[in-house]
Amino acid sequence: MFDPAPVISSLPHMPGVYRMLNQAGEVLYVGKALDLKKRVASYFQKAGGLSPRIQVMLGQVAALETTVTRSEAEALLLESNLIKALSPRYNILFRDDKSYPYVVITGHRYPRLGFHRGPLDKRHRYFGPFPNAGAVRESIQLLQKVFRIRTCEDTVFGNRSRPCLLHQIQRCTAPCVGLIGESDYAEDIGAAELFLTGKEDEVIGRLVARMNDASARLDYEEAARIRDRIAALRKVREKQFVSGEGEDADVIACGHAAGVVCVNLVMIRGGRHLGDRNFFPRNAEGCNAAQIVEAFVQQHYLQHGVPSHVVVGADLDARLLEPLLSERAARKVRIHANPAGTRRAWLEMAERNAQLGAGQALGSQTTQEARLAALQQALELPETAQRVECFDVSHTQGEATVASCVVYDKSTMQKSEYRRFNITGVEPGDDYGAMREVLTRRYRRVVAGEGKMPDLVLIDGGKGQLAVACEVFNELGINDVAVVAVAKGEDRRPGREQLLPAGNAGPLALGPDHPALHLVQQIRDEAHRFAIQGHRARRDASRSRSTLEEIRGVGAKRRQQLLARFGGMRGLLAASVEEIARIEGISRALAEKIYHELH
Repeated sequence: MFDPAPVISSLPHMPGVYRMLNQAGEVLYVGKALDLKKRVASYFQKAGGLSPRIQVMLGQVAALETTVTRSEAEALLLESNLIKALSPRYNILFRDDKSYPYVVITGHRYPRLGFHRGPLDKRHRYFGPFPNAGAVRESIQLLQKVFRIRTCEDTVFGNRSRPCLLHQIQRCTAPCVGLIGESDYAEDIGAAELFLTGKEDEVIGRLVARMNDASARLDYEEAARIRDRIAALRKVREKQFVSGEGEDADVIACGHAAGVVCVNLVMIRGGRHLGDRNFFPRNAEGCNAAQIVEAFVQQHYLQHGVPSHVVVGADLDARLLEPLLSERAARKVRIHANPAGTRRAWLEMAERNAQLGAGQALGSQTTQEARLAALQQALELPETAQRVECFDVSHTQGEATVASCVVYDKSTMQKSEYRRFNITGVEPGDDYGAMREVLTRRYRRVVAGEGKMPDLVLIDGGKGQLAVACEVFNELGINDVAVVAVAKGEDRRPGREQLLPAGNAGPLALGPDHPALHLVQQIRDEAHRFAIQGHRARRDASRSRSTLEEIRGVGAKRRQQLLARFGGMRGLLAASVEEIARIEGISRALAEKIYHELH
């Protein structure tokens, strides 16, 4: 039994961070304190007033570690870093390891409009971040429609000899072939930047002036085009919940539904609502909204940019958080816990989103649990069976074979545990050999103690793949894992799949409406998607290594002709031998050589 008295007696009355550890040395909880001695002692002096969750944790504590800091703000930062690094089981944890996307306008002579994710380059201008890639692409499509800015890569832009399809459908002014002057193009870029910073009124004013000028010159076609651009901008502005104030803000709200917690993050940039994103924390049972939102703010802004305003739907202690966020952002950051006016409307919208997200997640979780129970019953698995791993193999006529392994556990797909395997040691097109290699590589490591053993293994294939899987498991001495092949069934139609359990005399056909089959289809389709994605990436990488520079008989002039004619390497790769042979100076024999070298 852990005796906290000797540890507490030695603690100072200073700010710092404390860590509670179990018998195995695992960190159970990380916390911060203005006064370490008082804060740690409070856990053991007021056990009756603690939540059931914390009481369970205290029953597992075997040791305490502390770190003294110079200030409470420094303790807050250290606490956030330790939570991120250690993932203690009793801290509220948010998984958010993806970078956010931006709209980028490059710093070229004729700037390019594009999608960007990753480190920012000072030579270009970035707008965002956006909550998801779809919001970025939607904005790019709008900017193309209204301002007609180029989106092509520099290699394509520098080698065109005629306008592309985007110019023909009024989505680009074709600066690549000089159909717009540098000053006019710069004016369109400036208007796009104003729009992205929330100054729609100024942009519309400029367009109205240009429309009137075109009308005065009797250029009614140009005036009509500008009129349509103005209408598109006004339509977008009407869709925005609020616009015109021009401020950057994140709005954070928390929703609950029968134990499921959802935090909704709404991004406002330049007064425009760019979209929202839901987060589902772990270990949040029994925590109130203030604790959950505070944990989100600390963890989220530890690795992402901070806007000037953070609007929250909980009574946070901004005294510590504001200086910390301001220091990270290198400018003043304000936290609004009781907003009014426009910010209140934003918060109410986020609260509705959070409540809806929690409700949807609860429904999905209930459905997944029912499907898993049905699968356990159909395959006669124990009720403790939770973890499912599924394998698929993808290739194009034996080229660039890639196998995938996806993991389903705790009633959801565990994407962080997905793995791909490049298959190199088998004959091209040998699906059985590929399956043998991936299963051997995967479970040799698991047997050696690197990873978790699944309760069920699904194999996308028929009796042949199932036989291979059984052989691999016998060779590795694995005899307590259920193995099932998922055969396509009659006409390869969804709903007619057959399950082939190892050691079973016949196939199991569950029927198209069976919840167990729905779960199998979900996992199998995810393995298929993940394998195809990896195969395409590997195939494209191998093909792109054979470049024009390596083809004998194709010099600089011919390379330029080819790239200009087809708009870059992607267009050239899609061209047939006949299309390549139509280029002046390229014979049929050379066209065939180019085609085969590239493919």
